[in-house]
Amino acid sequence: MRLGVLAGAGADWRESVEKVQIAESLGYELVATGEAWGPSTLPWLTLIAANTERITIGTSILNVYSRSPGAIAQEFAALETISGGRMVCGLGSSGHRVIEHFHGVPFETPLKRIREYTEIIKLLIRGDRLEYEGDIFSLKRGFTLDYERPRTELPVYIAAITPRSIRQTGEIADGIFPIHWPKGRFASLRDSLASASTGAGRPADSVTIAPFTNVYVLDGTNDDALWQAARQPLFHYINRMGDFYWNMLADNGFEPEVSASRNAWSGRDRDAAMSAISEDMVREIQVIGSLESVAEQLAERASLGAELQMVQMPGGSPAEAGARLEALLSAA
Repeated sequence: MRLGVLAGAGADWRESVEKVQIAESLGYELVATGEAWGPSTLPWLTLIAANTERITIGTSILNVYSRSPGAIAQEFAALETISGGRMVCGLGSSGHRVIEHFHGVPFETPLKRIREYTEIIKLLIRGDRLEYEGDIFSLKRGFTLDYERPRTELPVYIAAITPRSIRQTGEIADGIFPIHWPKGRFASLRDSLASASTGAGRPADSVTIAPFTNVYVLDGTNDDALWQAARQPLFHYINRMGDFYWNMLADNGFEPEVSASRNAWSGRDRDAAMSAISEDMVREIQVIGSLESVAEQLAERASLGAELQMVQMPGGSPAEAGARLEALLSAA
């Protein structure tokens, strides 16, 4: 069982660095963090790179609108140098609300944009001359990105959930960050990725499946609140994050829950919209139960094809977070 951790800088970045160092010492494989409309994630990743030795470090995710592909390649070249070649470049499209109303950029051709960003970034990190002709970018002057390379290949992970984006990810990427992916659908996700990879002339196992995995530990004191907390992200993505997510969940077996939740929310009945998300749906997508059960569920998901599960960094002090991180590994 392979685990990674999603860890932002938080209110006290020094304490957050200490938590990441604990995760590294326990054997967590990847630490990643993303950005939406909050602070930039790249200074935080620089701190992690300078204060760790072994753990892989990545974005989860950078959108492909707010920076040029050349700028992202420059930033990762610096991070590669500081970390000694331990970076993962996580890319995604984000959504039209963030892209158009925070960055002020038209949200157009997201799949094509992800492909061209991936190809240009990989080309620059390899040290090749930048001569690229795409539908979006036409780059003809042959610039090279000059730095002392610890390696010439930078893994790119892509946030993908739609059939077309999954297929493209299998063709071009090294990993996939699926969110709210049901555990019973990891095998079909692997099949789709493998088919796309082999069709592009790549090995079937080219893409690592690294799902975001929400974990809720029940202890008998506030279980009802934790069940509601487990429903909350599903409610949010079904009703307040555009069409991609609720369509994915409906297509993956939860059409009754999705329809009932959306119908309730259309009348702004939040309680009914939350209640429509069944316990079975929560258990299929989230990890919830006693600490012992949670570790067993993580192991089960790994056996079903969740190769590198990305859990949230626990709250509390570094010692408390470390104890929880160690407990999650107990089924490994």
